[in-house]
Amino acid sequence: MSQETREKKQIHWPTLNTVIMVEDTIKNSDESVLSVAELKRNLPRQVNHNTLMVILKYLEESNKIAVTLDGITWIHNPNPNLKKAISEGLEL
Repeated sequence: MSQETREKKQIHWPTLNTVIMVEDTIKNSDESVLSVAELKRNLPRQVNHNTLMVILKYLEESNKIAVTLDGITWIHNPNPNLKKAISEGLEL
């Protein structure tokens, strides 16, 4: 088995329920910034580390979270007024 095939086999793909569970945990957290360890402790069910990393990568690429050296922060805001203000606003 080639190295590439082994790496593809080791990825644990998350279910939709798991992604939603992680989203809700981050969104409803009392802390503004969470470390990965704190996130794992706050999750209602245990999630495989590699699976959690896949979920966090997806959430970051879809602009729902920001991952910094300090930790993970929920940044998604679906407010239509905010979207309109951003799209019609002047860029400085």
